[in-house]
Amino acid sequence: MAGSDVATDASSAPDTVKILIAGGFGVGKTTMVGSVSEIVPLRTEEPLTMAGLGVDDLDGIEEKRATTVALDFGRITISQDLVLYLFGTPGQQRFWFMWNDLALGALGAVVLVDVRRPESSFAAIDFFERRGIPFVVGVNGFFGEHPYPPEDIREALAVPEHVQLLLCDARDRESCRDVLIALIDQLIASAVQA
Repeated sequence: MAGSDVATDASSAPDTVKILIAGGFGVGKTTMVGSVSEIVPLRTEEPLTMAGLGVDDLDGIEEKRATTVALDFGRITISQDLVLYLFGTPGQQRFWFMWNDLALGALGAVVLVDVRRPESSFAAIDFFERRGIPFVVGVNGFFGEHPYPPEDIREALAVPEHVQLLLCDARDRESCRDVLIALIDQLIASAVQA
């Protein structure tokens, strides 16, 4: 009798999906994971130090005081059948070597973009394109502003038409949840077509 209880419990466990939250330095990855996670997120932030001067480009993000040095981790339950494990990548170039390990087992990604510094997004977009990992682009509206229309951002970043580009606010739970749901819908649609 106890064995059948275990089988029932295992069959009702939700599916878990690994999703990366990626992008350049200071685009809002830690903020997004923190705002949407239903658990207290794991953060590996450290204060910026004098050693980073000349290495970390703070143009446009002069107020930044800390940075992720390994990863951020959070969890969000989408439905009783689906739980997302969110892994935020470090943004600084010197930590990009970790992205390959973080990407193992990931079904998809959100590439966060800061339109004030679009050049910080190219490497992340290229990373997922080269590896064939499905992704959506979340355009983080700093200070609640989205100064450019999505079609202009798509063109500036050379994002292909098949990649969803969504305006969001990394500080807002619902906004982040909507970006994640768009990615999951895309992954499901791709699986059905395959």
